[in-house]
Amino acid sequence: MIKTAITETFGVEYPIICGAMMYICEPNLCAAISNAGGLGNLTAGMYHTEEEFKAAIHETKKLTDKPFMVNITFMPSVHITKEHQQMYVQVCADEKVAGVEISGMPIDKAVGMEAIELLKKANVKMFHKVGSVRHAKHAEKVGYDGVYAAGIEEGGHPLNDDVTTMILTPRIKEETSFLVVSTGGIATGKTMAAALMLGADGVMMASRFMASKDALIHQNIKEELVKREEHDTVLINKSIHMQMRALKNQIVAEIQAVEEKGGGIEELYPLIKGERHAEAYQTGDVDYATFAVGQSIGLIHDLPTCKEVLTRMTAEAEEEIKNLNGMIQ
Repeated sequence: MIKTAITETFGVEYPIICGAMMYICEPNLCAAISNAGGLGNLTAGMYHTEEEFKAAIHETKKLTDKPFMVNITFMPSVHITKEHQQMYVQVCADEKVAGVEISGMPIDKAVGMEAIELLKKANVKMFHKVGSVRHAKHAEKVGYDGVYAAGIEEGGHPLNDDVTTMILTPRIKEETSFLVVSTGGIATGKTMAAALMLGADGVMMASRFMASKDALIHQNIKEELVKREEHDTVLINKSIHMQMRALKNQIVAEIQAVEEKGGGIEELYPLIKGERHAEAYQTGDVDYATFAVGQSIGLIHDLPTCKEVLTRMTAEAEEEIKNLNGMIQ
């Protein structure tokens, strides 16, 4: 068994956390990961009313009695307003979820310090996904419990500092004294062991859980991830200051063409809007939407259950750590 500050803080079996995935991290996947011994994720931005969001949390609690995380995004959005974000915070506090993953702007700057105080009072652990030491230090200063150290390898929206997980994790550990979870390029026991060796208290991953039997998305999408390699992702949306790592496909090529000719948000929005993702996950059209996956797809070769992912990763990590210990003479 691998025991870390993450397993002790949350009372879970494995120091493995699911990252937020819009239109994917719903109650079934969240519960499957938590029931398997990790920390599942419920992505709040999928729910547009307080009633819908509460119902999703209640459904998750029916499916698992284990702790799980909730993602609240403070990224620029057409559909998610400040009122939505305030509601998500309030509901998470009321429902006393185990923890929240904050992405984008820090929660204190987005909706005020009272949000941090509210979550602390409810004993909801707070993590901010960051790509730099300076942002990690801010999170520690205002009262977060930890950060996700998100390297440039990650899918989604890595910070445009472009620092790798290999450097970011130990740098944040050097400069802070709270919990640090590595993310970006992690999908196997070897990469998990590497993160722990860098000083991480746990790992967070999303692409690996996307390519699992428990993810409720079309089989075509999952099989496409298995086929692809580490060089099959690219950074897009830099021109609108929303850098995103996505799978190379037809729509991504169209986005690159718009950016190369200097096109703005008016031309890009129809290509990147969220409705495309929701539709593609149902139809299985691998060229219709931007799929936020990381370079770790090069390490994904099958479609196991979430339980198989967690047990296999941990066993492999334990073996790698033992092998390293055996090298010391």
